[in-house]
Amino acid sequence: MGAVRPSHDLEHGGYPMTSIFARALGSDFDRLHPRMQERFGVAVAEGRACIGRGTMERIWRGTAVVAPFLRLGAQRNLLFPETGRDVPFTIENYPYVDGFGRETLTFVRTFEVRPGRRRRFDATMVYDPERRVVVDYLGTHQHVAADLDVSVDERGGLCIASDAMRLHEGPLSVAMPSWVRGRARVREHWDEQAACFRIRVEVHHGLVGPVFGYHGRFTAHFVDARDVPAAVRPYREEIRV
Repeated sequence: MGAVRPSHDLEHGGYPMTSIFARALGSDFDRLHPRMQERFGVAVAEGRACIGRGTMERIWRGTAVVAPFLRLGAQRNLLFPETGRDVPFTIENYPYVDGFGRETLTFVRTFEVRPGRRRRFDATMVYDPERRVVVDYLGTHQHVAADLDVSVDERGGLCIASDAMRLHEGPLSVAMPSWVRGRARVREHWDEQAACFRIRVEVHHGLVGPVFGYHGRFTAHFVDARDVPAAVRPYREEIRV
C-alpha cells in the first residue's frame, strides 16, 4: 500500500485535527480540561511532543498465574512482572507520520522499578478513519492491535477502554477471542489542587481476574518533536488494524 500524505488544514478547538484524540472525540474534545486538551492535542502539525515525569504510587500485578505472561510480555515492552511503590515514571508522547502515512502518537512509559532496573510499556496509536476508532498498537513490534473506546468524564479527564484485539505476527492476522484477551482501563485527569496529572491504569482478564495496574501522578512539559528519537519508535510498523 502506498503512503498517504496526511492533511493538516482542519482544526478543532484550536488544535490541529490531526491530533488522534481530537478526531476520536469530536466535539467532546472541548469538554476536556484545558490542560488535558493541551496534552492530548499534540500533533505533527504543531511540531511538539509532551513529556511527563512523576511517580507511580503503586504498581501491582495479579496472582502468580499471570506472572509468566507478564514476563513474556516484558520481552517486547508489553507489561512486566515487577511491582513496587513510589516508582519513578516517565511518559513520552511524540507525534510523527509513520511509514504508511498515518498520524501516529507514541505512548512510551518507563518505570524505574528498582535501582539499575528499568521496565518499559510501549504503545503507538493511530486513528482509523474508516471505523472511526483509535487503534492502539502494543509492544515494540506492533504485533497486537486493540481498538480503544475514548470518552470524557465529569472532571474533564480522559477515559480509555480497550475493546477488540487482533494479533498480527508474520502472515498471521487473527482476532483474539474474549477468553484470551485482557481489558485495559485508563483514567487520566488534571488535579487542580496538586497542579499535576493523575493517572490510573488497570488490566483485567475475564477468567483470571486482575492482571496488572498502576496509579500515580506526574507533571508534563513540551519539547520539539521535529526529530523524533528512534528509541520511542517501534522496531516494526504494521499496516493491518
